Amino acid sequence: MKSSVVGKIITTVLVRPEHPENIGLVARAMKCTGFSKLRLVLEENRFLDKAGKTAVHSMDILQKALIFGDIADSVKDFQVVFASTSKPRKNFSVISLEDAVKRILSYSSSVKIGLLFGNERTGLTGDELKHSNFRFTIPQASQQPSYNLSFAVLLTLFALFECREKKVPSVRKDVFLSSEDQSKIILGILKKIEEKGFIHDKNRDHMTERVFELFRRMNMTEKDRKLLLALFSKIQD
Repeated sequence: MKSSVVGKIITTVLVRPEHPENIGLVARAMKCTGFSKLRLVLEENRFLDKAGKTAVHSMDILQKALIFGDIADSVKDFQVVFASTSKPRKNFSVISLEDAVKRILSYSSSVKIGLLFGNERTGLTGDELKHSNFRFTIPQASQQPSYNLSFAVLLTLFALFECREKKVPSVRKDVFLSSEDQSKIILGILKKIEEKGFIHDKNRDHMTERVFELFRRMNMTEKDRKLLLALFSKIQD
């Protein structure tokens, strides 16, 4: 199968999933659309038996799934992270699934891409969204009920799978920083502007989310890192 997404390093990440059956259905959706890398953010690894009941012909994906205790570790080696959200976010911009697919296809095959999906009931929290570069929403007829977790994953992966024969007009060949390195830079920027009094107890949560959203959206490269470090090093203590 010739595909513009074949060879791309795309990993599905489920954050705090509650129902093992959904994990199995996600594995099945991945198998059907040609994806194989799965990561789970779980406090306990007790899912395999029950998840296996719905992972028809997809047990290999479950058996190779990587388990992480927190979201930061689960995404630290990704260079670009896309997060699914079903509701508007005050401090985070949101793009359509169609635009997300176009962006994903624009990256070279060497770029490590993560697709984040949140808990079935609550979705991704603001703190979890801070680890994403872009947030996308899947179109639906009404805001409630939202898509089941496994449906959201299937629709996203199928949208990528469906584009397998489409030509990508241009491929970005920038060297992107890992999510971990992006976080370090953003935290350094937050520290600098907090020292200047721009961030305080009353606006800390709001401004932290806004700063993360702004700089994550830049999809920082090594050149961006050097520029930002040079600029913020000029801010006197």
